[in-house]
Amino acid sequence: MSIVVRDVREHELDSVLALNNAAGPAILPLDAAKLRVFFDTAEYFRVAERDGSLAGFLVGFGSQATHDSDNFSWFRARYPQFFYIDRIVVASRRRGGGLGRAFYADVQSYAELRYPQLACEVFLEHGADHALLFHGSFGFREVGQHVMQPAGVRASMLMKELCSYPWVRETYGEQLPNAPWLSQPRALVAQQRPTGTCA
Repeated sequence: MSIVVRDVREHELDSVLALNNAAGPAILPLDAAKLRVFFDTAEYFRVAERDGSLAGFLVGFGSQATHDSDNFSWFRARYPQFFYIDRIVVASRRRGGGLGRAFYADVQSYAELRYPQLACEVFLEHGADHALLFHGSFGFREVGQHVMQPAGVRASMLMKELCSYPWVRETYGEQLPNAPWLSQPRALVAQQRPTGTCA
């Protein structure tokens, strides 16, 4: 059973919305308008396919993004440069099958070439032990706690140092090599896409 992680396509947004809003209390609900903002502005918005069907998604933003998340603002007030995982959702029937690990490997390989740290949070109210253990196994550590507004949900704020970043920055500066797997951030690609077309 193969896993394919790739950029989301516009016609998949309804399916992504359904996945998000069926995920349970560990994920904040979305509406179609907010998901559209993610599609138009997120630097990283990728889905996972398993056996040809949509099985999950991950959305992320660089620290200089215009993003109205309260948790994102908490990180930005404390850290000058990071890549923020806004949300990761895996369909309930696919949990435990390696999709989360595939997403985190993919997003880290993207982020470590561009940012010194990877940031995310885990909500603490709903049996967070498995999520904290998962993130700890990837090298994340808690750097604080924050009560997210207006939801009033307490979160463990997690960061991971990306050890490849200093070497990449010293070797290539601001200009990464021109290679297919080092594609531009999604937001830049989206700005160049003609209106009304799908990726």
